[in-house]
Amino acid sequence: MAKSANQKLKILYLLKILLEKTDDQHPIAMSEILRLLEGYGVSAERKSIYDDFEALRLYGVDVQKSEEKPVGYFIGERDFELPELKLLVDAVQSSRFITQQKTLSLIKKLETLTSAPNARRLHRQVYVFNRVKTMNSSVYYNIDGINEAISENRSITFLYYEWNEKKEKVFRHGGERYRVSPFALCWDDEKYYLIAYDEKNCELRHYRVDKMSDITDTGEMRTGQEIFEKIDLAQYSNIVFGMFGGNQQRVKLLCDNSLSGVIIDRFGLELPMNRRGDGTFEISVEVAVSPLFLSWVIGFGNKMKVLSPENVREELCALAKETLKIYSE
Repeated sequence: MAKSANQKLKILYLLKILLEKTDDQHPIAMSEILRLLEGYGVSAERKSIYDDFEALRLYGVDVQKSEEKPVGYFIGERDFELPELKLLVDAVQSSRFITQQKTLSLIKKLETLTSAPNARRLHRQVYVFNRVKTMNSSVYYNIDGINEAISENRSITFLYYEWNEKKEKVFRHGGERYRVSPFALCWDDEKYYLIAYDEKNCELRHYRVDKMSDITDTGEMRTGQEIFEKIDLAQYSNIVFGMFGGNQQRVKLLCDNSLSGVIIDRFGLELPMNRRGDGTFEISVEVAVSPLFLSWVIGFGNKMKVLSPENVREELCALAKETLKIYSE
């Protein structure tokens, strides 16, 4: 009886064998196919396998026959090519917001999208140990909960924490729950951020998703839609350095020509770069003026200078003096 039940699954087991065992470099002989089917409790004749091959092709599976001897069969085109899977593996293992355990789990799942021989080639490039990874294993569920709230147009509440010098979690606001209207998830500097409307302070704010805990859907409609619609998400991460909030202003910078690549990488090819003929160029950019932005400018030393506005120049000078004072002492 068990064998008869398995017999009905013959074409599914055949597809499983082809997907797991074969690729264009590793065809499988008919005799091996029949042997593996026997392992699943399925008996088959060669002619019935040929008919199954044709049925799979009609279904859209790229079953091919190798031209070289010994003759074998394999899956040709797949949903993902090996270079694409390598790219996805690299992205997963380099993502800091994914825990080490979840990284290994995801890569193992990605390996099932190719043949076993190619999966071994993928596994050879996995180097996740000793990388800085988040310790918040609930990040996946945070992202899912946030996306669900955005989709349903509802606000959320959550706890928000940071680490102290004793490596202990400390909840901000004395453990009081934050209440916001979520609008977008943004990827910046290998971290996930939630862009949300703070209902209490009536402004957009950013929150590290891996620092959020106990996300709860309020069941109430979001607010702040009109404010969110005014921002251009494509340019948002360029304006807000490190997702660190600040007063948004138009800042004029004088840059050495050697920083052309840095500026293009940060602000894009469309930004006008006014050459001055003395080895420098000027740019005018809209940024959120924060300590992170000022530190970014200082980091280039005498190759970058704030020309205007004056209040930004003063903030930068104050930050530089404070830093210098620490080392002077």
